Amino acid sequence: MNVSSTFAEHKAKAPLKLRVYVLTCSTSRYRDEQSRKSVEDPSGDIIENHLAKAGHTVAGRKLVPDNEAMIKQTLREMLSQRDIDAIIVTGGTGISPKDITIEVARDLFEKDIPGFGELFRKISYDEIGSPAILTRAVAGVAKSKLIFCLPGSPDAVSRAMASLIVPEIGHMVKHIRES
Repeated sequence: MNVSSTFAEHKAKAPLKLRVYVLTCSTSRYRDEQSRKSVEDPSGDIIENHLAKAGHTVAGRKLVPDNEAMIKQTLREMLSQRDIDAIIVTGGTGISPKDITIEVARDLFEKDIPGFGELFRKISYDEIGSPAILTRAVAGVAKSKLIFCLPGSPDAVSRAMASLIVPEIGHMVKHIRES
C-alpha cells in the first residue's frame, strides 16, 4: 500500500494515548449482572485488551440492556465527559427487532463515518463470507468524540479492533480536534 506523505504526516501528529469508554449492550448479561450472577463480557474484554496493547486507557466500562433509554443515557453521559476521546459500543447491531444500538447512536451523531462500516463489512466478508451482510456496524462523531458501534461477536470485535480501530483511532481523533 502506498501511503501519501500527507497521510503519514497526519498519523505522526496523532495522539498516542487516548481515553476510551467501552459500552456493552446485552439484555441477557445485564439481567445476570442484576441478579448478582457472574457475568462474562468477552467482547468488552477484547476491546479493553486491544486498547491497552496500543497504549490507550479504558476510561470505564458499563453493561446495559438492549434498551433505548439506557443506551442513550449512557452515551450522553460519556459524551459530556471532557476526558473521554472515544466510545466503543459492542452488541445490538444486528437485524432483530431488539437490535437498536445503531438507531440510538445515529440519533446522536453529528457526522457519520460511512467508511468504517463499509470497510468492516468488506474485511468481514473476506474472512467469513456472506454472513457479513448481517452486520450494521457504524461509526460517527458526536460532541467531538468518536463513537464506534460493533457487533457483539468476539471474533467481529477482534477483527474491527485489529484492522480498523486501533490503527486509525488516534488519526481520527487528531482530525476531530482540528479547529
